[in-house]
Amino acid sequence: MNDQQSRQQELMLKGAAWMTASNLISRLLGALYIIPWYGWMGSHAAEANGLFTMGYNIYAWFLLISTAGLPVAISKQIAKYNTMGQEEKSFALIHRFLKLMLILGVAFAVVMYLAAPLFASGSGVGSELTPVMQILAWAVLIFPAMSIIRGVFQGYNNMRPYAMSQIAEQVARVIWMLVATFLIMQLGNQDYIAAVTQSTFAAFVGMIASVALLIFALNQEGLLRPILAASSQELEGGSQLVIETLKEAIPFIITGSAIQLFQIIDQNTFINVSRWFANTSKTDLLVLFSYFSANPNKVSMILIAVASSVGGVGIPLLTENFVKKDLGAAAKLVIDNLSLLLTFLIPATLGSLLMGRALYTFFYGQPQGQSLELFVWAMSFTLLLGLYTVLAPMIQALYENRLAMLYFLYGLGVKLLLQIPFIWMFASYGPLLSTGFALILPCILMYRKIHEVTRLNHKRLMKRVVLISLMTVIMAMVTSLSQFLLSLVIGVDSRLGSLVHLAVVGGISVYVYAWMALKTNHLDRVMGPQANRLRRLLRIS
Repeated sequence: MNDQQSRQQELMLKGAAWMTASNLISRLLGALYIIPWYGWMGSHAAEANGLFTMGYNIYAWFLLISTAGLPVAISKQIAKYNTMGQEEKSFALIHRFLKLMLILGVAFAVVMYLAAPLFASGSGVGSELTPVMQILAWAVLIFPAMSIIRGVFQGYNNMRPYAMSQIAEQVARVIWMLVATFLIMQLGNQDYIAAVTQSTFAAFVGMIASVALLIFALNQEGLLRPILAASSQELEGGSQLVIETLKEAIPFIITGSAIQLFQIIDQNTFINVSRWFANTSKTDLLVLFSYFSANPNKVSMILIAVASSVGGVGIPLLTENFVKKDLGAAAKLVIDNLSLLLTFLIPATLGSLLMGRALYTFFYGQPQGQSLELFVWAMSFTLLLGLYTVLAPMIQALYENRLAMLYFLYGLGVKLLLQIPFIWMFASYGPLLSTGFALILPCILMYRKIHEVTRLNHKRLMKRVVLISLMTVIMAMVTSLSQFLLSLVIGVDSRLGSLVHLAVVGGISVYVYAWMALKTNHLDRVMGPQANRLRRLLRIS
C-alpha cells in the first residue's frame, strides 16, 4: 500500500469513526427516548407513534427535496476543486449555495405548511395529522442552510464538527420531546395529539443547537471568514459552477430519496388499500402501520446510520481518485468501504433478528398481536437497506449519475407494481416485501457498474464476504446458546430482563465476533493500523 492510499484509508477510517459514533449516539438517543415517551402516551402509544412517524416521513422527504442533494454534491465539488488547487472556487460555491438554501428553506417551509392537510388526508388518517406536519415546517426552514455547512466539513474530510452537530441536534431534540410530553401527558390535559405535535416541533429546537455549533466550528477552523468574504469576489464562470453543482446534486436527491419515498408510498397506500380488502377500522390499521413501520424503524435506522456514515465518508476520497484517474486506489476504496459496511451490518442484522423479542420488549414493552412478528420481518431487510444506502452515493462519486437515477427508477417501478397486490395477498407484511424486491434490482445493477468502472477485484471482496458470513454463523450459534442459558435465570418478559439479555448476550456476541475478526486479520485488512488499537482495547493478542 503506497503513502497516498495509506493516507486515504486513514482519512476514511477517521471520518467513519466520527460519523459512526455520532450516528450511533444520535440514533440511540432517538430510539431510547421511545421508552418513557411510549409509556407516557398510555393507551394511545401505538397511535401516537404512528402519527409521529407519518409526520416525520413527509418531513424527511421535504428535507431531501429542499436540500436537493446539495450537501453531498457540495462536498464532492469541494474535494474536486481543492484537489485541483482552486480553493477559492470552493469558497465562492459555498457562499452562493448558502444564500440559495436560505431561499429554498423559506419556500419549502411554506409549501409544507400549506400542503399539510392534503398530506394528512392522503395518509388515510385525517385532520389529527395536520398540526403534526405543519409544526415541522419550522425545521424545514433552516435545515437546507445547515446541511450545506455540514457538506463543507465533509468536503474537507473533517467529520468531527459534522458529527458533533448531529449529537447536539439530537440531544436538544430529545430533551424538548420528553419534557413537553411529560408536561402534557402526566401533568397536563393528556391530549396525545398535542404531545405528538410538540414532539415533532423538537426537530426545530435541535436544529438551532446544531447550527450554533457548526458556525462556531467554521470560525474555529478559519473557514467562516473566507466564505463570507467570497460574497465580494467576482468568480469567473460562477454561474456555470452553480449549474454544474446542481447537476451533480439532482441525482443524489433522486437516488437518496428511495427509502424515504418507499415509506411514504407505504404510508399513503397501506391504510387506504387495506380498507378495500378488509373491514378493519382506521385506528387498527394505524396501529398495524406503527407495528411494521414506526416501531422497527427506530431500531433498524441505528444500523442503517452506520451504513450511511461509511458510504458518505468515502465519497470525496473516491471522487478524488477518479479525478486523478487512479482506478486502482478507487477500487481499493470501494472494497474497503463495502468490507467495512458488511463487517458490521451482516452480524448486526442477524444478531438483531435472534434477539428480536428482547429488543422489542426493551423499547416497547410486551409484544401485542402481530407486533413482534412484523418487527422481526422489518428488521430482516436492514442489510438490503444498508447496501443501497452505500451503493447509491458510491456510483455517483464515479460520475455515473444518469445510471444511478435510472436504477432508482427501476426500483421505484417494482415497488409501485407490487405494492397493491402484495397488500392484498400479505396484508401488513406486503409493504415490507414490496420494498425488499424493489431494492434488490438497483443494488445488483449499481454493484455491477461500480465493478465495471473501477475494475475492482471481485474475488477479493467475495472472499471477505464469505469470511464475514462464516464468522457471523459462529457468532449466531454463540448468541443462541447464550440466550438459552440466560433465559433459565432471567426471562425477556420485562424491560429489565430484556436489558440484561441485550447487555450480556450482546456483549458476548460482539466480543466473540471481534475476536474472530482480529484473529483472522480481517479487521487489519479493512481498518489498517486501527485494528491494533482494538486488539489492545479487547486484550486480544
